[in-house]
Amino acid sequence: MSSPPMEPWLLENGSIKQLTRTTNGYGRTAHNMSSSSLRKKSEMTLISKLPSSLLKVLLSNIHEVIFGTKLSFLFIAVPVAVAAHHFRMSQPWIFSMSLVGLIPLAERVSFLTEQIAFYTGATVGGLLNATCGNATELIIGIFALLQHKIDVVKYSLLGSILSNLLLVLGSALLCGGLANISTYQTFDRKQSDVNISLLLLALLCNVMPLLYKYGAANDQNPAADVSNADTATLYLSRACSIVMLLAYFAYLAFQLWTHNDIFESQEEEEEADLDTRQDESPVIGLWGGIIWLTGMTALIALLSEYLVDTIEDASTSWGLPLSFISIILLPIVGNAAEHAGAIIFSLKNKLDITLGVALGSATQIAVFVVPLSVIVGWIINVDMDLDFSLVSTGSLSLGILVTAITLHDGTSHYLKGLVLLLCYVVIGASFLITNLPFDNTKNDPAGSQSANQ
Repeated sequence: MSSPPMEPWLLENGSIKQLTRTTNGYGRTAHNMSSSSLRKKSEMTLISKLPSSLLKVLLSNIHEVIFGTKLSFLFIAVPVAVAAHHFRMSQPWIFSMSLVGLIPLAERVSFLTEQIAFYTGATVGGLLNATCGNATELIIGIFALLQHKIDVVKYSLLGSILSNLLLVLGSALLCGGLANISTYQTFDRKQSDVNISLLLLALLCNVMPLLYKYGAANDQNPAADVSNADTATLYLSRACSIVMLLAYFAYLAFQLWTHNDIFESQEEEEEADLDTRQDESPVIGLWGGIIWLTGMTALIALLSEYLVDTIEDASTSWGLPLSFISIILLPIVGNAAEHAGAIIFSLKNKLDITLGVALGSATQIAVFVVPLSVIVGWIINVDMDLDFSLVSTGSLSLGILVTAITLHDGTSHYLKGLVLLLCYVVIGASFLITNLPFDNTKNDPAGSQSANQ
């Protein structure tokens, strides 16, 4: 197989950069270096001796895609979840198996988009990776919207942002600080400043509909039309979503063309070892990557549908609030692979890569997946807005604020990671002990009709 031409590239979760031309292959972005830490080196001596070229390609693809990750043993949960659904086993069991099955699938989507990235142009590949960067959260959100479970969408997306900012980043800084306790850890602030500014924009767009709603409810002006507050909040949310999407596309252009040097990792150029460089050339073909990516996305969609169908029953059976499951469990599972990679590189004192993963993913969810969910709801006539409730929006505000203060000086130690992690524990505990009321009129159209009769 001839090697693909060298060209500029951008990769997943909005972490885009100009790949350097090296003798060893392609440069790597923070996210893909993080994902590659969970991959296993392939040994295909027996496969290479097969006489049939078609069979050789098929088996080598299966070997690379299914067994080329340290999480391959979790793939068993996928057929178990399908069988459990087919034989109508208990709903919590289906939910659990679907949750576990999504972990390796999400990591393999990252791997496959990277493989396709070796063959496509910068613009096409960038859009592909931007879309697939958080495919699990996006697909779960779409299925929840189709079933009018708006609160599940809101809580799961909120949980994804908080888990990246507090759980992932906190755990990584804590572990990295303890592993390098005698080393003065530093990182480049320019990338984190860009992400924090976008997160603050997203926070403003989430706060304004909430403020308007509460302002209209408490307005003492007799002329105030409080009855239309929900409609006005919905329109304001859609306008804010369009603004956030424009900001996200500007963010892509900023990283891809105008200021791509900000997102280049010096650690990658200076300290890349054999483990992180082993995937610098494609191991499957372009069409093979497209076919496998389509199949993995279809499996994610199937398990996401199972999750959305069974989440209420799992909540009741386990005695856990639905808000806690949506905010804590779903995001942790959906991003488990990249989370583990971020911690691994923090242990190696490569904080630029860790920040690229955690902040890049949080930014993409905040200014792309959240507003896109509002627009999708608008298209399918579901009243998805940016009113995430007072407790949720307050948690998001404090999470972004604590993260911004933690990263403001460009240094890190284990105490900063511990503080972020403890903040996440407090937020998780608040949703664990508080069963927030859900808006049944939004989640259940039938309930809305009966309420109006």
